[in-house]
Amino acid sequence: MTTIRPRRLRTTPAMRALVRETRVSPGQLVLPVFVRDGIDAPAPIASMPGVVQHTVDSLRREAVRAANAGVGGLMLFGVPLESDKDAAGSSGEEPDGILNRGLRAVREEVGDDLVVMADTCLDEFTSHGHCGVLDARGRVDNDATVDAYVRLAVAQADAGAHVVGPSGMMDGQVLAIRSGLDQTGYADVSILAYAAKYASAFYGPFREAVGSSLRGDRRTYQQDPANRREGLRETLLDLAEGADMVMVKPASHYLDVLADVAAASDVPVAAYQVSGEYAMIAAAAERGWIDSEAAASESVTSIVRAGADIVLTYFALDLASRR
Repeated sequence: MTTIRPRRLRTTPAMRALVRETRVSPGQLVLPVFVRDGIDAPAPIASMPGVVQHTVDSLRREAVRAANAGVGGLMLFGVPLESDKDAAGSSGEEPDGILNRGLRAVREEVGDDLVVMADTCLDEFTSHGHCGVLDARGRVDNDATVDAYVRLAVAQADAGAHVVGPSGMMDGQVLAIRSGLDQTGYADVSILAYAAKYASAFYGPFREAVGSSLRGDRRTYQQDPANRREGLRETLLDLAEGADMVMVKPASHYLDVLADVAAASDVPVAAYQVSGEYAMIAAAAERGWIDSEAAASESVTSIVRAGADIVLTYFALDLASRR
């Protein structure tokens, strides 16, 4: 019997590129960015080497860089002044709130050359750091929070967002936001539902990035990391409510959930390589333990291989610039 030699297809870089099964293109990458009020220069985030909190002006420049590199989109998060936070997160709805100013600035700078996405959640804007309005017992009130999300989404659409991204894991949020957008003339604004979002330990650096005021945890509304089937169930509910895209978060440690969602979804599937997943690679690379470029590329490729059509990653600009 003749020896079967699969290695023939690995002999040169050109051969490996020719037969590659999974390809990552810049256009399917989304760069998460933070815009902070009250600063006059970009502020480095200690737990996320290479990532900063932007001023509105530096955000404009970053958007141009991303568009020129062919990145598919930006996901914007706002970092308000502490004095602008309250129990209801009301500054998120304000036209002059930091996130809405950032959205307008990006649209003014790049128009439709990038897909401009907004994080549609209250956690950055609440004095208690939770993703919603609290009831008398100190628990997140699902329905009152959904009402706030509708107002937030409409304000973000008014500021120029192409896509709103409800990330709070409130029951019924997608249906309510869709209705609210349609009734206010924003039928063309898409909803990227954070459909399977887990109560993960890998969000730690993000909380520094947004200046989170969180007390306690979010385990009563984000999913238990031990639950796989629940991720698919949550996704199917969001699809039934009219989500235009669905997302699994985190990405790298939930590839099984991502594969389940990709197999079932009839809309584009996104996955978010979150702050802690980024920070592990960046910190190890700083110590010389791994090759940052190779590890970043491999990690994002694994997310696409598992079924993601879109990847939110802090490596987006670096990866796109290399292609």
